[in-house]
Amino acid sequence: MEGDINCAIKQVQLRNNLLSDTQLETTKASFWSHYSLDPNMEKGSELHKKTRGSSKPSGVFPSQLETNSAIPEQNNSIGITVTPEDATVWASPLTEEEKNAKETKEMRDYDDGDESHSNPSSISSPEVQAYESDRAQDRILAERNVVSQTIDLNENSMATINHSSMLINHLQALLLNSNSSDIMLKVYTGNSDEVKVFHTHHLLLILQSDVFEDLLLNHSVTTLILRETAECAALFETLIRYLYCGKITILLSQVVPLHKLASKYHVTALQHGIIEYMNKQLASASPRGYVVSWYHYSLRIGDKSLQESCMRFLAWNMSTVIHSEEWQTISDDLMISLLQRSDLVVENELEIYYGVEEWIKKNQPDILVTETVLKLIRYTMISPQSLFQIQKQSSVMNEHYSSVHNLFFLAFQFHSTSPLVFAKYFNVNCSLFIPRNYLSSSWGSQWVINNPARDDRSTSFQTQLAPSNYDASKKVTWNALFSPRWLPVSLRPSYSYSGNGAVQAFNPEETRPRIVITPATNSASFAGVTFQKTILVRVKKDSRSYVKHIYDFHQSTEETGDFLLQADFQKHPSEYLIDNSLYLHIIIKPIYQSLIKAIK
Repeated sequence: MEGDINCAIKQVQLRNNLLSDTQLETTKASFWSHYSLDPNMEKGSELHKKTRGSSKPSGVFPSQLETNSAIPEQNNSIGITVTPEDATVWASPLTEEEKNAKETKEMRDYDDGDESHSNPSSISSPEVQAYESDRAQDRILAERNVVSQTIDLNENSMATINHSSMLINHLQALLLNSNSSDIMLKVYTGNSDEVKVFHTHHLLLILQSDVFEDLLLNHSVTTLILRETAECAALFETLIRYLYCGKITILLSQVVPLHKLASKYHVTALQHGIIEYMNKQLASASPRGYVVSWYHYSLRIGDKSLQESCMRFLAWNMSTVIHSEEWQTISDDLMISLLQRSDLVVENELEIYYGVEEWIKKNQPDILVTETVLKLIRYTMISPQSLFQIQKQSSVMNEHYSSVHNLFFLAFQFHSTSPLVFAKYFNVNCSLFIPRNYLSSSWGSQWVINNPARDDRSTSFQTQLAPSNYDASKKVTWNALFSPRWLPVSLRPSYSYSGNGAVQAFNPEETRPRIVITPATNSASFAGVTFQKTILVRVKKDSRSYVKHIYDFHQSTEETGDFLLQADFQKHPSEYLIDNSLYLHIIIKPIYQSLIKAIK
């Protein structure tokens, strides 16, 4: 006990960088009082230690007189029994079991002693309590400073210690510490005198950008003067921050100027990261009018991937884009490119015409562009009644009718007879006779499948036989079957025979979602018309639904190997589901190319 008390006092001394004599005596008195001991015992204990520590030949013990004189007078009330050292006896050697038992007991006693010493109630000194509290706080801080540390204590194991986030914090602090910088960047805005100053470091600049490396070939350079446009100068600090920590947060409105900066200074990783971000954020960017501007930007920089992504998004969500402010910002070339596509998703062809009419009125393109755009309307897909209405009421058509009157005449002829008769006199193997992805009920039906991961589902709907008004009264009934666990033909199970009969052998994980669409009856009235089926898959983002996937096939989606290939209907939330339901739209397209082969 005395040793424990002296040890605690020494810890207090070390903790407080050596107490003064008066403070030390006060602290000691507090300990002796707490344990009801005589303060003079300390002197005796010192003498006792000196006696025990005296140098003696091996195997020789102090005499009875020396030992007794070293024992201090003690208060019998505390019940401590003192054994003179000359009473020590030699013990017989311990067996292996006794050694193990002794070591176990010593370890247990040591642990119990640690617990008793760490218990604040066992020591009343406020200095000791403060010391123990500080030690606990230091341990907590040390644990927090270790960002990610995994240590496996097994023999011949490896340990991974990851303090990368701590390094990033140091680099961010380095950016703020201008005292250690060796390169100054002065960024001027255009031709104005407005300037932004950045204190940077030579090493980090050349590591991230070969442009900076070329500019800093002369190691005596300490200042670089750069000129940027206003939008790029506003984001130059963001670029510098990325160079230091490899991480930034940007807004949709900032991606183009930041990509310009990354391209100018050849920060390749940031370039790719921004393009990937733009590809993934088209649904969020469209309501704010960014998709069209991103398309035009991708055209200027020659990025085919982003260009196609923007074009596809605009085409597959054409009905929404037509009624947005973004529609008026479409360039002449983009409008022509869009109208040449057969995968435009619109209510009907009439919606495209009125959208184009508003675009022409707003943008006032030259005559050549206007006539080119009007010729790309598929008038054969518009009913005769609507064609008459366009001729009578459209101011744009009245002004440019001479350039498209032959297309109107062809459309009226198409609607007046059967496709089979029409094909004998006209070439139907062109885009004028290919339907787009029309959302009207005459061309298909929406299908909402609740909990699509559970069981097979089926539905029925009707469409018109052909876009020709001659067949407007003829309807075709279609049956559709959806299976979340359809097995492709190439993976259909084989049967192995055993003593217990046939055993079906296949892996359930190989199954995929499939849709099969077939006519309810086979009819001769189809007259050689083939039907292409199209499935639109709608998803939801930022409270808005949009078409993300389109699949074309003739009878079954098994013909398209990627149908909902990445869909995970069990995941919540799933990017393919809206309110736990799969939103599909089935479109039936009559195709006439087969009539040419039949006639020949």
